[in-house]
Amino acid sequence: MTTIQHPQAIQTMPQPSTIFERLHPSALYRNLSTPRLIEEALKRNEGWLTQDGAFIAHTGIHTGRSAQDKFVVGTNSSEGIWWDSPYQKPLSAHHFQTLQSDVLEHFNARDTFVLDAFAGADATFRLNVQVITEFAWHNHFARNMFIPCNTIQARDFVSDFTVICAPSFKADPARHGARSETQIVISFEHRVVLIVGTSYAGEIKKSIFTVLNHLLPAQNVMPMHCAANVGTNGDVALFFGMSGTGKTTLSADPTRGLIGDDEHGWSDAGVFNFEGGCYAKVIGLNQAAEPEIFKTTRTPGTVLENVVFDLETRELDLNDASLTENTRSAYPLSQISGAVIPSLGGHPKNIVFLAADAFGVLPPISNLTPEQAMYYFLNGYTAKIAGTEKGIHEPQASFETAFGAPFLTLEPQVYANLLRKKIALHDTKVFLVNTGWTGGAAGIGKRIPIAYTRTMVRAALEGTLEGAATIRHPIFGLHMPTSITGVPSSVLNPRDSWADKEDYDIQARKLLQMFNQNFAQFENGVSG
Repeated sequence: MTTIQHPQAIQTMPQPSTIFERLHPSALYRNLSTPRLIEEALKRNEGWLTQDGAFIAHTGIHTGRSAQDKFVVGTNSSEGIWWDSPYQKPLSAHHFQTLQSDVLEHFNARDTFVLDAFAGADATFRLNVQVITEFAWHNHFARNMFIPCNTIQARDFVSDFTVICAPSFKADPARHGARSETQIVISFEHRVVLIVGTSYAGEIKKSIFTVLNHLLPAQNVMPMHCAANVGTNGDVALFFGMSGTGKTTLSADPTRGLIGDDEHGWSDAGVFNFEGGCYAKVIGLNQAAEPEIFKTTRTPGTVLENVVFDLETRELDLNDASLTENTRSAYPLSQISGAVIPSLGGHPKNIVFLAADAFGVLPPISNLTPEQAMYYFLNGYTAKIAGTEKGIHEPQASFETAFGAPFLTLEPQVYANLLRKKIALHDTKVFLVNTGWTGGAAGIGKRIPIAYTRTMVRAALEGTLEGAATIRHPIFGLHMPTSITGVPSSVLNPRDSWADKEDYDIQARKLLQMFNQNFAQFENGVSG
């Protein structure tokens, strides 16, 4: 059990960093238990309790990551940083020091919440993370998402990286080198993350994921934006995919143990989760289709972000997207029955790349050669459908290299080459799974039923597709199985599901051209 820390008792505890020493809050709450954090959040009117005891917070105008407001301290000549990425901009040391000083001053005379935790289930590679927040509910979120120290660990805790989250602080573009009032800044030299001007809690966990993406490749650890689970025989599977492709849904298989749903490392010893919790998208969540995740929305200790509810009854409406499509449930991994704790596994036997193809042309499942695996990994494809974002009226291809471009600080080929070596060393099989449309593009065709996708994925993980008959896709060159028990053969070959075969060919060639154009930026940097 976690010991309750009261403000008057905290001052005698070891202080882990010079940043910590520079804080002069009116009250300092360190390593509070979940119930205490909820009490403090409610007392400060930071959110509400649902009828089932989960905590709800609404984040205002920021209901997702502010990817264009992310900065890394350095210059364009800083060695190793992927400055061509649209998701990170250089920030001068002067602007960083000014911002840090102003943010620490912001905490003076304010109640402050501190969490000492770990990022990484493998003690060999884990990062000691201290999270300092002005809102109690953000500390609650961090407690769910990282691996909290126990009382003994907290006594000697020294942070490797400090995350400071101050949503009510507004960045000054002229003074702080910001683009807007929102700024997310990482300094690898000072081992600090500063998050200001946004209440969206996902920035906290994703900033540390970015740090791990930067640090771990030098230790021969492949950092991955993926889910992971394990079968009863110890066979580990990884699921890569962007938001909305089914990564969390397909990894939460009741027949397999869940290692984690979002961030993992692959070391010489095997796979390990970076996190201690899950951050699942819950818009339109269906209890029958996703019972485990649905249950978390009704469980005390869960943090629900931007979920709509009835103010009188406190009943949730998971179908209401009036605040955002990006409604979230943040909960400890222990809430998932069959979760693997500690979150460790062996070397992956199978990898699944997920793409929600709104053009309706990719096969629902196909085997990938090592060369194809690198091609689809670096492209990181999915598609946006009409109506999901302002100005989108027809399907649009979306490419996010390594299925996590906003979190990569090194050149993409660094990650691709590391993944390729590990796949070859451990004879890992790779599959491409389309969780999108069949029979036509979105609006004409139909979404591939989740039951079919689960059946296909299970067949791949159980090894029944090894040696099975396949045919080669005439345009993409993918190897498609001709038969899977429980899945109609007309679904397996996407061309067969289209009424107009010529139109299918036109759309398939159009998508392939987009793939090739995107891949051109990477093809010279991937080793053979």
